[in-house]
Amino acid sequence: MTSAQTAAERIAELRSDIDAHNYRYYVLDEPSVPDAEYDRLFKELKALEAEHPELVTPDSPTQRVGGAALAAFGQVRHEVPMLSLGNAFEERDLIDFDRRAREGLDLPTGDLLGEGAELEYSCEPKLDGLAVSLLYENGRLVRGATRGDGSTGEDISTNVRTVRNIPLKLHGSDWPAVLEVRGEIYMPKAGFEALNARQLETGGKPFANPRNAAAGSLRQLDSKITASRPLELCAYGVGRSDGDLPDTHIGILEALKKWGLPISRELRLAKGVEQCRDYFRDIGEKRDALPYEIDGVVFKVNSVGQQRELGFRAREPRWAIAHKFAAREEVTELLDVEFQVGRTGAITPVARLKPVQVAGVTVSNATLHNMDEVARLGVMIGDTVIVRRAGDVIPQILGVIPERRPESAREVHVPEQCPVCGSAVERTQLIKRSKGRESFSEGSIYRCVGRLACQAQLKQAIIHFVSRRAMDIDGLGDKIVEQLVDAGLVGSPADLYSLSFEQVLALEGFAEVSSRNLLKAIDDSRMPSLARFIFALGIPDVGEGTAKLLARALGSLDRIACALPDVLVYLPDIGLEVAHEIHSFFQDEHNQLVIRQLRERGVELQEEGDVHPEFAACATLAGLLDNLNIPFIAATGAQRLADRFGSLEAIIGADWLDLRQIERLNEKAARALRDYFDEPANAARARVIEAQLKEFGMHWQSERKAAEGLPLAGQTWVLTGTLEAMSRDEAKARLEALGAKVSGSVSAKTSVVVAGPGAGSKLIKANELGVAVDDEAAFLKRLASLEA
Repeated sequence: MTSAQTAAERIAELRSDIDAHNYRYYVLDEPSVPDAEYDRLFKELKALEAEHPELVTPDSPTQRVGGAALAAFGQVRHEVPMLSLGNAFEERDLIDFDRRAREGLDLPTGDLLGEGAELEYSCEPKLDGLAVSLLYENGRLVRGATRGDGSTGEDISTNVRTVRNIPLKLHGSDWPAVLEVRGEIYMPKAGFEALNARQLETGGKPFANPRNAAAGSLRQLDSKITASRPLELCAYGVGRSDGDLPDTHIGILEALKKWGLPISRELRLAKGVEQCRDYFRDIGEKRDALPYEIDGVVFKVNSVGQQRELGFRAREPRWAIAHKFAAREEVTELLDVEFQVGRTGAITPVARLKPVQVAGVTVSNATLHNMDEVARLGVMIGDTVIVRRAGDVIPQILGVIPERRPESAREVHVPEQCPVCGSAVERTQLIKRSKGRESFSEGSIYRCVGRLACQAQLKQAIIHFVSRRAMDIDGLGDKIVEQLVDAGLVGSPADLYSLSFEQVLALEGFAEVSSRNLLKAIDDSRMPSLARFIFALGIPDVGEGTAKLLARALGSLDRIACALPDVLVYLPDIGLEVAHEIHSFFQDEHNQLVIRQLRERGVELQEEGDVHPEFAACATLAGLLDNLNIPFIAATGAQRLADRFGSLEAIIGADWLDLRQIERLNEKAARALRDYFDEPANAARARVIEAQLKEFGMHWQSERKAAEGLPLAGQTWVLTGTLEAMSRDEAKARLEALGAKVSGSVSAKTSVVVAGPGAGSKLIKANELGVAVDDEAAFLKRLASLEA
């Protein structure tokens, strides 16, 4: 520092120089000074800031060392959802993607006389790291967040500030006032190897691969640990932007680079799918020489205008695709096969392997799926096997090398007793129901019959019960559940609602505040929606969607619990096998006890009501006859019987002469019908089904409530974008309760489109067709008036 300079001026000068050196080093890959000179400047800046702490600012290069440890991460809702990409695993998939994109843009696709129009694509490697969002306001980094589920992520602002190549303030002056940068934080190969070496030296556990190391480093509550890890960012796009940006994807990335954000050095422009294929092959050949791990290539339509026109489907854009590399294979030894017990008691074989590097990851375990797969592979313990990471993610055994089989090789046998609780292990049976008979065959799954007496099943059942999409008990993670079960404090989900403060306080890692917080979270979960509760119960083959359907259609737990399989099949997408699983679950005495205890301990279900109007009087007499699977009585014969007799009792009591008078009902069918109902059990079954249809209001003679008397009867609504005040599922349920049909696509018949932030192609199409559009405020106002 010269005599004429003040400390503030010298600090500003040093910061400017260091930022410039960081930009040339990390972004341009053109370091301008030796490391020693950089270190000298950095040391001088630190010394000056120590002498003048009042001059320290958050965006100083010295403020990357991390701060005080956090108690937990907050949540960040993405204003523009961070969508995942569709995958291409073969060249055919990429060609089909290009064809769909050109068709979506109404471009000529080519024929025998011409090649058609070609699209321009941006091409860059698909880094194997963690997707993040960086928010800059007036050029300064104010927030960092993980992708999370695409709608909501974790606030990792403190941690991203420690990543060396993320600028704390943007270069230049023409950036938007608000700019959300999307990118991948990863760990270079060299940094990963050095980190694992340090882990081993200090007695720590090495990381399995660079992606896990990057993700684990970013999710440290102590940002000082993050600061010590060799992380880097590669920007690949933008989310929200309050300002003008270039009209091409590559143009946007070049602007980000100009503003100090690193982008891929392998970024290229390709014209047409053939150049994309060439790029994919070129990157594949140099993959091992790259300083970071990649698992494929991302292709994006380069024109931003064309991106908007193509829009989105489900949770992925129509204008981008990830072309994944083929699975990599290695050879290793199968040391043993162990059996794990899942939530439903399924006994699953897991291969224990001699550790081997597969696609940059150390693999020591692989899935064998089930015993049918073991038999198909012909695998034995001691075999030399071929291991593959399918899609570079899930290790699996691809095959056996028979000529290397040792004499000591042993067959794989399913244990007769559960490896966790010692209960019997039984093979499942598959029941095929057809006209007039049931046939049984052995299934591929073996199950422990111990149910919740088996600690493995109990732990998994509780973990599922408290999960975010089920009862959503915050803070009750896997390890805490294991503690509760191991300590004998929880033997069923109902026991969670009887835990005392003293019991929780005695658990490892709990103090007064954390104990009270956990008990409050449990208490806050006592009023779940019916759909959440059904999903939380963990009924086999009943996922979140089926749980919502059951809750919406039947309206109450009591109805669902007593519903016969023959009645459940009237609901869309519920087949007979799933219907039997639901019915069997609620007939089980232990499950009945758990549900009763949950209610006794204060769990009160919300959103219960009548059978949904959509299903009022939905059953027909012909449909009932057809579902009884009477031999030789198909749908057309069932309809003729219904038309002729008009009631189930008349059909049950019909004599031979009555049946012979029905046109085109042959003698074989008539005799089969008479034989069927001559069995008292069959007649009784049919009567019980009809009685329940009447009880539920689903009988053909029931009052038809459907949608005629509801305010939105006959209307079709579409939801698009992100809603702030409620989830899309809640909005859909409320619209359906008002009589509307909620569709996933916009057409000329659409009544209203509700467009939240991030709305894409559906909003564009609605405007083109002149369909009415409500923003969220207008939608909420309309709901309030309709529901009043």
